[in-house]
Amino acid sequence: MEIEEIGGVKVERVGAHSHIKGLGLDESGRAKFSADGLVGQLRAREAAGLVVKMAKEGRLSGKAVLLAGPPGTGKTAIAVAIARELGEGVPFIQLSGSEIYSAERKKTEVLMEAMRKAIGVRIREMRKVYEGEVVELDIKMGSSPFNPFVKVPQEAVITLKTTSEERRLRVGPNVARQLVESGVSEGDVVMIDAESGRVSKMGRAREHSYDLEAEQIVPRPEGSVLKEREFVYVMTLDDLDNMFARRRGGGIFSLLFGVGEREIDPEVRATVDQQVREWVEAGRAEMIPGVMFIDDAHMMDIEALSFISRAMEGELVPIVVLATNRGITRIRGTEIEAPFGMPLDLLDRLVIIVTDKYSGDEMEQILRIRAKEEGTELSEEALKFLRKLGEERSLRYAVQILGIAGVKIRSEGKRQVKWEDVEEVASRFSDVKEAVEHLRKYEEELLR
Repeated sequence: MEIEEIGGVKVERVGAHSHIKGLGLDESGRAKFSADGLVGQLRAREAAGLVVKMAKEGRLSGKAVLLAGPPGTGKTAIAVAIARELGEGVPFIQLSGSEIYSAERKKTEVLMEAMRKAIGVRIREMRKVYEGEVVELDIKMGSSPFNPFVKVPQEAVITLKTTSEERRLRVGPNVARQLVESGVSEGDVVMIDAESGRVSKMGRAREHSYDLEAEQIVPRPEGSVLKEREFVYVMTLDDLDNMFARRRGGGIFSLLFGVGEREIDPEVRATVDQQVREWVEAGRAEMIPGVMFIDDAHMMDIEALSFISRAMEGELVPIVVLATNRGITRIRGTEIEAPFGMPLDLLDRLVIIVTDKYSGDEMEQILRIRAKEEGTELSEEALKFLRKLGEERSLRYAVQILGIAGVKIRSEGKRQVKWEDVEEVASRFSDVKEAVEHLRKYEEELLR
């Protein structure tokens, strides 16, 4: 469960896989029945664990992973778990095979963009900064050059103090404006970038704080006021592509229309790749290969599948994970039928992991985890009924009924979902099979 604060109000967002922390393997690589948010699929999870080890050892180059199994068997969950196992901050990009088709952009461009969003660059940079507690601040105001009737900051004199030094600085209009906009006053601890002039308000010194809940309390900085600090930040290759493209665009056209959704020039990407290589060789950056997960991969046509096959041979490429629930089916864009709707030359380069349908015990444990994640309390009778719905209809249907039943009891002021609550909700909402049978009943009256 993720909690996001919007306008001072905390909003809970329960994602389908927000509870997954990893593959749930022990030290020997064996999958536990239920761990890290995953249940069952022991063989598939152990295989995914070996894929993670291959990736960390750099032995997955030129290969991709294919997750194949019936709908609702945890393929997406395993893909998310692979990214979690690779480490904190590893990019995870998810898209459907049908998302690449757009009237405005080429499908190969959409795939290339997704690939580069799935590759992070951790950049380390040493910068000179002025840092200290503000002990004196004098901001001089003057008329704006654009409107003489409006007063704007012209310059400022600021005195910063650390545990061992005090220094007085005279700054120009750019820094003075930031000091005003940030609400900096005496007693605040600030950091000013010596090169760019960017002002960061770190918090308020302890001895000057009166409202502990309203502001962050920080100690007075140590050492000299002017110092070198290492900054570490992560950007994706796609972020760098857009940044370099904006610089290259320039001119009035760029100001008016921006880069927007236009395609990135291959020369820009080549420049970015060269720059990143130089940073890595100089020790200023390191690559963070992430996971690009394409669900419903059978929806891609032969051109897109060929692009994926070629891209796997590149140096700057993420871990590509494909998923499909199809058997022998036609390769889109051809008249050829093949396993999973993919050409055989691509299949030969895929590490294939299959998933099986969940057992009743596994469904029950998944429903327990899901109820906890949604903050819904279930009676044992309600849990057993949901398990029965999962076995007779589908796990996804049971999870949907669980969520709706939770909404129902909260609206009625109840705390626990009972058996009768699940039965009432299930009687009002149909699964796919029941809905199809209902439509067949009125087939003659429906539009074609």
